[in-house]
Amino acid sequence: MKECVGMLLAGGEGKRLGNLTKEVAKPAVHFGGKYRIIDFTLSNCTNSGIHTLGVMTQYSPLELNKHIGNGKPWDLNRQDGGVTILSPYTAQSGGSWYSGTADAIYQNIHFIDLHDPEYVLVISGDHIYQMDYTELLDKHKRENADVTISVITVPWEEASRFGILNTTEDLRIYEFDEKPKEPKSNLASMGIYMFTWKTLKTYLLEDANNKYSSHDFGKDIIPAMLNDQRKLYAYQFKGYWKDVGTVQSYWEANMDLLDEDWSLSLSNKNRRLYSNDSDFPPQYIAESGVVKHSLINSGCWVFGTVENSVLFQHVVIEEGSYVHQSIIHPGVTVGKNSTLERVIVMENVEIPEGTYIRIENDKEPLVIDEGKLIEVIQQKKEA
Repeated sequence: MKECVGMLLAGGEGKRLGNLTKEVAKPAVHFGGKYRIIDFTLSNCTNSGIHTLGVMTQYSPLELNKHIGNGKPWDLNRQDGGVTILSPYTAQSGGSWYSGTADAIYQNIHFIDLHDPEYVLVISGDHIYQMDYTELLDKHKRENADVTISVITVPWEEASRFGILNTTEDLRIYEFDEKPKEPKSNLASMGIYMFTWKTLKTYLLEDANNKYSSHDFGKDIIPAMLNDQRKLYAYQFKGYWKDVGTVQSYWEANMDLLDEDWSLSLSNKNRRLYSNDSDFPPQYIAESGVVKHSLINSGCWVFGTVENSVLFQHVVIEEGSYVHQSIIHPGVTVGKNSTLERVIVMENVEIPEGTYIRIENDKEPLVIDEGKLIEVIQQKKEA
């Protein structure tokens, strides 16, 4: 018996990220110079002592599966537990796509029952944060709760964008509002749930037989538990958390890495961030150019000027080029005398000599793949 089994939802398509997710699932998108987005959640599990983890994939899973592999970088390559990739085609139901977050867990009831846990942690693979899940579990135990939901305080003016939990003074949840026009609280659900397994299993089975359900935790399972007067509590998280669901938020989260006051540290020894690309030490420059306040990975050749930017491994910035407030993915070459400002350049793209791309501060950063690069260059010629 495992006390707690983790179930990680990693099948998100991430349409709002545009070309960043054209060929990979959102959790597999590069982040922070040497990582993937999913590395944060996987590392949280390792650092919290959760060593039995099911990862539910769906959309374009090949790159994600390759990245996770046998789970060794996160100490999840264990005979007793470890990480298991759970695609819809190997799930209990016999091959249907996951139709919602709750359905994804329902289709893998057999996997959870194999480990006979007392508690199940349901998490997502597409958020940037560092959390000790044992604190969430301790809160759940203290309250003898059926479910404990991690929440974060958001600005009141932004509360209508989130699923809001209304609670009593002791953080017992009595109401859930999905994107309310007039929020009563600014405690936003982070989509992180600690369930007592026997209780959750009962609701999953009932929900699966409800033809009117969307089979979603926020829309169906949590409201059903509230309606039945189950014990639901909020756990208040006070660290950094960001849903990188848009190009703008993805760019912002990478830029936050350069903020000295940022509460998320990639070098915190107590909260190590692991990755399949861990052989590449961060903040190392193979050849020095002019580098100001940037995160540069190994094997980069910088002969131009890089400022307030994040560069992944094996990037070349040639002479006379200026890169500012940009994210440069692995294997990119920026030709001589080019200027890139507020852009995200995708893997292995070659920027021709003399290219000038500058995005204004009030506009969303531009994602550049081979197709977009040709389009931009053609527009410049026509202009």
